[in-house]
Amino acid sequence: MSAEAADREAATSSRPCTPPQTSWFEFVLEEALLEQHLQKPSPDPPPVQLIVQFLEQASKPSVNEQNQVQPPPDNKRNRILKLLALKVAAHLKWDLDVLEKSLSVPVLNMLLNELLCISKVPPGTKHVDVDLSSLPPTTAMAILLYNRWAIRTIVQSSFPVKQVKPGPPQLNVMNQIQQEKELTENILKVLKEQAADSILVLEGALKLNKDLYVHTIRTLDLLAMEPGMVNGETESSTAGLKISAEEIQCQVCYDLGAIYFQQGSTNAAVHEKAKEKFFRTKELIAKNGSSSLHFTIDEERLAGYCQACEVLTSSSDDASQQATPYSQIHSCMKSGKYQDLVKIFLEDNLTLSLPEQFRQSVLRELFQKAQQGNDALDEVCFKVCVCNTVCDVLQGRIIDIQFCQLFLKPSKEKIDFLLEVCSGSISLENASEELKRKMAAFLKNLCLGMEDLQFVFMISSHELFIKLLKDDERKLLIDQMRKRSPRINLCTKPVTSFYDIPASASVNIGQLEHQLILSVDPWRIRQILIELHGMTSERQFWMISNKWEVPNVYGNVILGIKDSLTRDLVYILMAKGLHCCAIKDFVHAKQLFAACLELVTEFSPKLRQVMLNEMLLLDIYTHEAGAGVSGERPPSDLISRVRGYLEMRVPDIPLRQVIAEECVAFLLNWCENEYLTMQVPLPLVQTNPYVKLGQLLAATCKELPGPKESRRTAKDLWEVVVQICSVSNQHKRGNDGRVSLIKHRESTLGIMYSGVLLVHGNIFFSPLQEPLVLTTILSLFVKLHNVREDIVNDIAAEHISIWPSSIPNLQSVDFEAVAITVKELVSYALTINANNHFWLIIQADIYFATNQYSAALHYYLQAGAVCSDFFNKMVPPDVYTDQVIKRMIKCCSLLNCHTQVAILCQFLREVDYKTAFKALQEQNSHDAMDSYYEYIWDVTILEYLTYLHHKRGETDKRQIAIKAIGQTELNASNPEEVLQLAAQRRKKKFLQAMAKLYF
Repeated sequence: MSAEAADREAATSSRPCTPPQTSWFEFVLEEALLEQHLQKPSPDPPPVQLIVQFLEQASKPSVNEQNQVQPPPDNKRNRILKLLALKVAAHLKWDLDVLEKSLSVPVLNMLLNELLCISKVPPGTKHVDVDLSSLPPTTAMAILLYNRWAIRTIVQSSFPVKQVKPGPPQLNVMNQIQQEKELTENILKVLKEQAADSILVLEGALKLNKDLYVHTIRTLDLLAMEPGMVNGETESSTAGLKISAEEIQCQVCYDLGAIYFQQGSTNAAVHEKAKEKFFRTKELIAKNGSSSLHFTIDEERLAGYCQACEVLTSSSDDASQQATPYSQIHSCMKSGKYQDLVKIFLEDNLTLSLPEQFRQSVLRELFQKAQQGNDALDEVCFKVCVCNTVCDVLQGRIIDIQFCQLFLKPSKEKIDFLLEVCSGSISLENASEELKRKMAAFLKNLCLGMEDLQFVFMISSHELFIKLLKDDERKLLIDQMRKRSPRINLCTKPVTSFYDIPASASVNIGQLEHQLILSVDPWRIRQILIELHGMTSERQFWMISNKWEVPNVYGNVILGIKDSLTRDLVYILMAKGLHCCAIKDFVHAKQLFAACLELVTEFSPKLRQVMLNEMLLLDIYTHEAGAGVSGERPPSDLISRVRGYLEMRVPDIPLRQVIAEECVAFLLNWCENEYLTMQVPLPLVQTNPYVKLGQLLAATCKELPGPKESRRTAKDLWEVVVQICSVSNQHKRGNDGRVSLIKHRESTLGIMYSGVLLVHGNIFFSPLQEPLVLTTILSLFVKLHNVREDIVNDIAAEHISIWPSSIPNLQSVDFEAVAITVKELVSYALTINANNHFWLIIQADIYFATNQYSAALHYYLQAGAVCSDFFNKMVPPDVYTDQVIKRMIKCCSLLNCHTQVAILCQFLREVDYKTAFKALQEQNSHDAMDSYYEYIWDVTILEYLTYLHHKRGETDKRQIAIKAIGQTELNASNPEEVLQLAAQRRKKKFLQAMAKLYF
């Protein structure tokens, strides 16, 4: 590496040393210095400072007789000083972390050049042209140390450096600092020019699969001896401090990852390389432990690098990037989804997981984009600034000046958002008193800083403000406002609340509308509406909140009410009741519905029936979420009301589809099969498709598990489902904006809502909870999925044999929709019971059929675990059938886990030796290989392993196989019970090990 050496030597004015000859002077000097400083527990000065002293003495220029400055002479004194500097570094085990913290770049450059010289690096060649595997271990290690330091120095130079406050100016000191600065810049310039070569050297080092050695004090002593006394020991493979191959790889991967990450700022593709190196470093640390390394790695910094790489290398549609808020924020900034960004910041105000610096950096980036002409970002900047400010308030930090600037001109929208953030950032039930005090002080100071009385009212009338500030605190605040602004006209009588401050009619209307939005008390809602209608008759108050939603079938009837007050009241009570029902606030929903029922009973029989239907649905939800969870049967009057709804024949009543779905599902969940199959009126079956399907499903479930008896009803259900699935598809956008399938059919079920059985929210999906019903539907769709001609991997299911095996008109079936239904149905079923092993096997088969082998193994193992007490008992043979085992074998094979393949081959009823032997021949295995040998109980496989390792010359692995085969419990002469017990014990340990790997 002549070019590099020449540049550095010119920069440092030092010359390479040659191994000096030993004399009494050297030994005296070594003993005086090294024993004094290195062998004491706490040497003073520290050992690393000796390097500076030795090298400074060795590099002092000389002056000749003509008073001309000459380079340092290459004499015995200087060579000994350089050797002593190397010995101090050897005493510190060449730890670059320690050396870099204490030595300047020029000094460390000189030290490592001396190491290269004394390690006999071939002169006149570049490091990148040298084959490291052909060099002596200490020479190769010296090259690695130098090139590691080179790229570490480049990376360190890219970080901002805090300027040291200068002391009193001293000319000689300033000159010395300036010289060192220029020298450092020259060295950095050379290092950056040769960075590509250094990276190639370190990449080549990763391919070395052998231990290396670094010089110690002893090996340096040997180098200082007479050449005839060394006997080549310093060039042997055992001289010096041993650094294992994995430790070398760990350090080199970390340093390469750092340089790649730094280069990624100009070339984003390099981040992938950085990610690979950092994650390899994590693997090696996890395997060997950081304490076993001679050179330590900052694991916190490594974790930060890994997290940053995950964010920077994730695509916008990558599901894994949603794992952390950092990934989500990066995705939003990249894709321009700024509203989602605001939502993330708002949610984090509760968890407080994002650091303050990160929040501020995102805000700065948004401000920069806004200043570049993107006016749409002004609102986003304000919202993110508000989120950050509220976070600062809760954590007791000073409010940023940016928030004060943005709030110089407040508006109603700004105040509304601020109050929304404040409410969403503190949970009053769980918050500490300190947090409440901080939030109250913030809102109070906000009021004091505003001149517009309308905005003060908006804050003071907010529910959060009223709960946080007591009456006396609010009185005190009013007194402060009186003193602050003479324009606020307060009456002379004692003020009891903010409502005593005179306000315009528009302010009063705004206050009342705000209370109307927040209130869930039906009588308070009625009172507010009466007051509002007394103030103005021009407003339609049912429209003041866009979150008040009523189904169209009801809205047309309600908006037909002539009296505006009654119309507003009915609409708002209905909308609030439906919202409470959706968020499972059943108590308030019942109060709102009861008030609405009482109101409409006076003038509209049609709306009265509508409210009775909604209260029935509410009672179903209440029971399912309450007593139904513990398995308590519903009261008889509720079952009677459900039957009554299904049999209802009142004309012109607006009906919601979900009520019919829930009623049929309710009867199925509580096993009212007798009613559905025998007592339901025939006209109802013929006119209500949900009842028809419920009847067929109930009849099929009733006759299970007898396959012969249930085949007739199963066939009827099969034909109906096939008929529903045999459709021509058109795409249409629904009310919710999603594209759904419109099903055209000529059957008697044509009146059924399009896509039933095949789309979200249908009768055979979310309302059902009875395991037998879910199993029956699941097996039906699995069978329907399996009959397609191009299917390669069948999916197994319970009771699958009761369904017909063929379909006359196979081309008419929409198998894409069937496949989607199977996936969503099994996912939903597992939310009902995550420990149903048959459903877990179906989920695993789905992943297997779609080539997701790791996920498939996860669910195959989970199915076995839940039915065997985590494999402490034998897995039932109807769970781990030969087909399941063969699929697990294929998964492991395609994941290159060949030793696992061989072990699973033993689980088959007849051991598959051919597959096992073929797998064991593979040398590129991604599993633990020989550490799995203890789980093999088949002697034939163990004998083959012994032969295979002997043939390859793998002595260590052959000994492991011999040890496994030599266990007495595997002796073929043992009784069958002993052999089975040995096999079962190994099965248990292997499956538990696999579960820990894939769970």
